Amino acid sequence: MRITTVGCGYLGAVYAASMASIGHEVLGLDVDQRKIDGLNEGIAPFHEPGFEKVLAEALASGRLRFSTDYSDAADYTAHVICVGTPQQIDGAGADLTYVHAAVDSLLPHLSDTAVVLGRSTVPVGTAASLRERLRAGGSNAPLAWNPEFLREGFAVKDTLHPDRIVYGLPEDPAEAARAREVLDEMYAPMLEVETPLVIGNYATAELVKVSANSFLATKISFINAVAEVCEATGADVSVIAEAIGLDDRIGPKFLRAGIGFGGGCLPKDIRAFMARAGELGVTEALGFLREVDHVNNRRRDHVVNMARKALGGSFTGKRVAVLGAAFKPDSDDTRQSPALYIASKISGRGADVVVTDPAANERVHAERPNLAIAEDAYAAAKDADLVLLLTEWTQFKELDPVALKEVVGTAHMIDGRNVLDPQQWRDAGWTYQSLGRP
Repeated sequence: MRITTVGCGYLGAVYAASMASIGHEVLGLDVDQRKIDGLNEGIAPFHEPGFEKVLAEALASGRLRFSTDYSDAADYTAHVICVGTPQQIDGAGADLTYVHAAVDSLLPHLSDTAVVLGRSTVPVGTAASLRERLRAGGSNAPLAWNPEFLREGFAVKDTLHPDRIVYGLPEDPAEAARAREVLDEMYAPMLEVETPLVIGNYATAELVKVSANSFLATKISFINAVAEVCEATGADVSVIAEAIGLDDRIGPKFLRAGIGFGGGCLPKDIRAFMARAGELGVTEALGFLREVDHVNNRRRDHVVNMARKALGGSFTGKRVAVLGAAFKPDSDDTRQSPALYIASKISGRGADVVVTDPAANERVHAERPNLAIAEDAYAAAKDADLVLLLTEWTQFKELDPVALKEVVGTAHMIDGRNVLDPQQWRDAGWTYQSLGRP
């Protein structure tokens, strides 16, 4: 098929390259000329394992190219909206500016056989309004919603081998049939291996994504709330998580206590979900998400307080090493990063903070120039009075406590992700603290 992806950020660029890799002819569209030039040269604008390889192979095949000229889209059949929906600057809701701009930019170039597909995460009701926007602009192109479920660090795998595919089809039978025909052809390789397919209307497809993210956020905040009780009682949250995770109604995933979630999805999605519920007159239905958000934010300040106490009650004149800045490993994404929040708070209170991250150092330097950057954990920890592990990169989980002890000033570790072996670190002479574990 001939497919365009509108928006070549994290979602759009990965989708474009991945769809080209399975045989489609793909045009990536974006207004950022610098980004487009880089992608056409095979340069990834973000860190994502496996993406550069797929990008290079797709470009070499001739099935993938990128452009800022929307008129290039005129001969393409499927147009996939992949733009961002950030949180509003002055509110909790989603900012749909880029989604509206994507549709408006496509409108003059939609052929009679074109189909528009949405993958961006949007508030319920958005797809219906975009269909009307298309009609008002003179296009009869069917519109369907096809939400994405990408995990940063696994985005290529999740695109090529999804655990489910969701279609949100229009009510009009003819439009629905045409949209499904295009979607089925696009995802033929996935459907042939019996990837679960879920079909609903616009509202259902829109709610699937925010419901999934809200559930995951709730699970993370739940175990972190339990960790707070554990710290007050001497219980071990890791043992509790293991025990309740054996219940197949609950499962073990997302039950590791720590400093909470971040990134460009979960925080803004739960807030947008609550905001939309308020607009629909069902505020109380999602009132619990407000506490989910509060628990998550509270974890960050809790670690700041732990660090202050570990340093004798004051950060002034102390050297603190922070291992990790991205919101999760295998990513350079620092949006809403708990690690970067904690590092900045400690720096703002007088400590000499040195940050290291295997992928996000450049972003940290650009966003937080007040923070010193080190190449690796040993350089960051040199002469440190305290070490904080805040992003669970494999490089940090596999650190040698004996070797690291030789470079620090004081062997005190706060494991904000509960990924280190407490006994191993204590046996090596470290004062070791974690969250919700005695």
